[in-house]
Amino acid sequence: QVQLAESGGGLVQAGGSLRLSCGASGRAFSSYSMAWFRQPPGKEREFVAAVTRGGSSGNYADSVKGRATLSRDDAKNTVFLQMNSLKPEDTAAYYCAAANTFVLRTKDYDYTYWGQGTQVTVSS
Repeated sequence: QVQLAESGGGLVQAGGSLRLSCGASGRAFSSYSMAWFRQPPGKEREFVAAVTRGGSSGNYADSVKGRATLSRDDAKNTVFLQMNSLKPEDTAAYYCAAANTFVLRTKDYDYTYWGQGTQVTVSS
């Protein structure tokens, strides 16, 4: 099993940046594909970005492409989401997720382990 804990959220002005972190405890973190999802207020949870085990392949939602960078540090059991040029529509609870798969997945039902989330609020 993997336990995930997100951090780094907060209140930021439009145009600003945030770096979200997701620390993992448990076994074999490097064998998991990792992803970030977000849930805006009153909306469904949506895919943000994902990276395969080993970091060989990644994918981003169109809404964040060019503004987000997902990276992983397997030595530290941590995955990061750097978000730049933030917009008010990026306001959401951001969740880290893990899947024991080599294939890149973008659907939340493909991910087994979830963190509790961290809130990002972007003011205009």
